[in-house]
Amino acid sequence: MQLCLYTLGNKAAPGPATALISDYLARASRYLPCAHTRVASEAALLTLLEKKAARTTPVLILTDSRGKQLTSEEFAATLGGFQDSGAQHIAIAIGPPDGWSPQALQRANLTIAFGRITLPHELAAVVAAEQIYRAFTIRAGHPYHTGH
Repeated sequence: MQLCLYTLGNKAAPGPATALISDYLARASRYLPCAHTRVASEAALLTLLEKKAARTTPVLILTDSRGKQLTSEEFAATLGGFQDSGAQHIAIAIGPPDGWSPQALQRANLTIAFGRITLPHELAAVVAAEQIYRAFTIRAGHPYHTGH
C-alpha cells in the first residue's frame, strides 16, 4: 500500500513549505510508503487515480473547509481503517483555489477539513503531511503524539 499527498496547481518553487512536506512524508514513510505529487488540475488528478486502479480503487480523501472535522485520533483511525481494508493506494488531495467540483466530491471517499478557516494551499499541504505522520505514530504507539 502507498499513500500520496496530491497538490494541485503549477509547480511551486522549493521553499519552506516544500521542505516541511518532504520532511513529514519521509518520517511517515517509516510506517508506510508516502509521496508528494503535484498535478496540474483536478481533472488530471481524477485521471491519474483511474490509472492507479488495480486490485482496489484508490481511496480519495479531499480537503475542503466544508469537510468533516476530525481529531488526530479520528484521522489516524480513518487511515487505519482504509489500510486495514486492503486499499492499495490512499490519495489525500489539497484542492483547487475555487474548491472541488461536484464530480470530485462525488468520487471522494471522504472530505475533511482542517478547521473552518481557509488555509493557503501550501500551508494546508504542510498540515496534511504532519497529520499523516502523526496518524501513523498514533497507530504505532509512538510518543510523538501526546493527545494535546
